[in-house]
Amino acid sequence: MSPVTTRSSRSIDWPLLLLYLVLVGLGWVAVYAASYSPDAPPHPLTALSFSELMAFNWFKQLLWMGTAAVLIVILLVVDYKAYDTLAYVLYGGMIGLLLVTLVIARPIAGSRSWLEFGPVRLQPAEFAKFTTALAASRFMAGINLRNQNWRDQAVLAGLTLLPVALILASNETGQALVFAALLLAYFREGMSPIILLLLAAGGVILLLALLVPKVWLVSGFTVVLLGAFALNSRLWRHHLPLSLSAWVLVIGMVFGVDFFFNKVLQPHQRQRIEMLIDPGKDPLGKGWNVTQSKIALGSGGWFGKGFLNGTQTKFDFVPEQSTDFIFCTVGEEWGWAGCAVLIMLYLTLLWRILLVAERQKSVFGRTYGYCVASILFVHFTVNLGMTMGLMPVVGIPLPFFSYGGSSLWSFTILVFALVALDAHRKQDLLR
Repeated sequence: MSPVTTRSSRSIDWPLLLLYLVLVGLGWVAVYAASYSPDAPPHPLTALSFSELMAFNWFKQLLWMGTAAVLIVILLVVDYKAYDTLAYVLYGGMIGLLLVTLVIARPIAGSRSWLEFGPVRLQPAEFAKFTTALAASRFMAGINLRNQNWRDQAVLAGLTLLPVALILASNETGQALVFAALLLAYFREGMSPIILLLLAAGGVILLLALLVPKVWLVSGFTVVLLGAFALNSRLWRHHLPLSLSAWVLVIGMVFGVDFFFNKVLQPHQRQRIEMLIDPGKDPLGKGWNVTQSKIALGSGGWFGKGFLNGTQTKFDFVPEQSTDFIFCTVGEEWGWAGCAVLIMLYLTLLWRILLVAERQKSVFGRTYGYCVASILFVHFTVNLGMTMGLMPVVGIPLPFFSYGGSSLWSFTILVFALVALDAHRKQDLLR
């Protein structure tokens, strides 16, 4: 082994690697439990052919884990400077792949987002998060967002929104929403907090427009605005045009939400929002997924029913129980205690990634680290939120736990590209 390779291996963040291995291992256990059937006749593995084994999700997940291990080796061996120098090339290639997918992919569950290679299906939208994070980090390494240069911010917005538009066009709303996570990384690098506040305020206004009578909402906003003018007369002289523009924009959003809800959103997207607003509206129809999910989580009690002893998941009451709703298996079999341990593992992983990001010697490395943490945080938060009925069901997998090769590969690439950059961070001082 060469001295360079030895130094690099010693510089690998082993706690981060260990957290990854623990989560992937526990994820496989959860996939096995979710796909286990107590009524299936026992078969010794040696008596099953490869094609018969491929009928089991847990076996296919093992294969994805093996290929993920190969990916890790490649990511750590490749020249770490390639992540920076090839960022735009990889981004451009992924944009082209998203376009190809949009054209040639056959519809699956109403979405044109999967490329099929024989028995293998890959979802380019999963990998677009990695290439977009690289391109955005490369761009921000050459600018200073704190200077509030609107041209730079427009370019950054374009880099982020282009893959979002293509993913939305393929009818993958959940995957597109994840890109909003990158705003957290941009904020760390100096993007004005006003942008985040405006986006948050817009989201709150749209949500209130669905929950509160529009006349009340408009009246309340008008009273607040007039009250601000009454308390501070300088607003009349210096901020009247801006305030009136904000008032008109809010009125437009409030009364435009019906058009967006009824004309822009797909029927299944409207159903998800309706179920979030009123979960008990149709518990045996549109609300079945979330209703059964919450029953499974609650039935686990403090310490769960035990491994392979869940009833809601074993008898297929919970749909998509090995993918989007894998957390139900954890709650039912491991109980509140198991869920708490899993949440702590994820929080520890996020904390470790942020620590690794902050110790980078380059802006590119630090920004990319925050992109990774932000993407994982949004996936983790939204998946648990939709499982517990706190957020709309948008089909976002739980990192390292949900069954699927595309998600496991994409999260592995995100994390271990950062590990590779971190292993060589001291060399950045010499560049």
